[in-house]
Amino acid sequence: MTQLDQAESVFAEVRPRLFGIAYRMSGSVADAEDLVQEVWLRWQAADRAAVVNPAAYLATAVTRLAINESQSARARRETYVGPWLPEPVDTSADPQLGAERGAVLELAVLALLEKLTPTERAAYVLREAFDYPYPQIAEIVRTTEVAARQLVSRARKRLAGERRARVGAAEQRRLLAAFVAAAEAGDLAGLERLFSEDVVSYSDSNGKARAARVPLIGAATLSKVVAGWGPEFWRGAETEFVEANGQAAVALRREGKTYAVVTVTASEAGIDQVLWLVNPDKITAFGAV
Repeated sequence: MTQLDQAESVFAEVRPRLFGIAYRMSGSVADAEDLVQEVWLRWQAADRAAVVNPAAYLATAVTRLAINESQSARARRETYVGPWLPEPVDTSADPQLGAERGAVLELAVLALLEKLTPTERAAYVLREAFDYPYPQIAEIVRTTEVAARQLVSRARKRLAGERRARVGAAEQRRLLAAFVAAAEAGDLAGLERLFSEDVVSYSDSNGKARAARVPLIGAATLSKVVAGWGPEFWRGAETEFVEANGQAAVALRREGKTYAVVTVTASEAGIDQVLWLVNPDKITAFGAV
């Protein structure tokens, strides 16, 4: 085996984790792939004989690149048309998406991570999804162990303050199915019963599909919009339950082409968020053409 073959073998073994880190940091499959490719190029050029722990070296490289990239990504999103949501991934084949555990993967959680600083996000992702020890997190993000613990603690508190306790997977799927049925039927009262009082709806289109360009807030408001818009949005649709980011979602297709992926987050109060992904560039994992 040549040195390059050895390098490729080591990289291939670690690659799922590298993609998992990069995706959670960026919320974009394309950006994550670019980051992983950049790490591969650096790995080829590195003095690999001097690297004691290749997996740690590569994870450090992709995390630091992702921290740097997040600055320009936020600048790009300032020109995004309407709400921005993370790009959904099909987790039916890899429920953990390269992680020790399938954490920090829900679309709603990834969207909340946008409110953290890049370093807070990195520390939180490394700890919660990949179970890295604090000394290693500190080394990766170039800080002290005490500061690394503080970064993760601040991130946890911030996210906990913005999220209600979630229902289980079976209940989330039941509520999603009930929402789809009520929306297709234009059932105003049925929709209102499903929603929490302060439900929020986000539609990610980037201006490439007809969608609300601002979040819609409140059960009464959202029920009226969904019921009124329903016949047009759902007409002729084939609906398929899929798994997006570890949760039940629905892919909507016409003539075999996916035009939307829809999911909900829910608590004991009912459906708290409805997430509509209608930007065709973001739903290719679910059969968009």
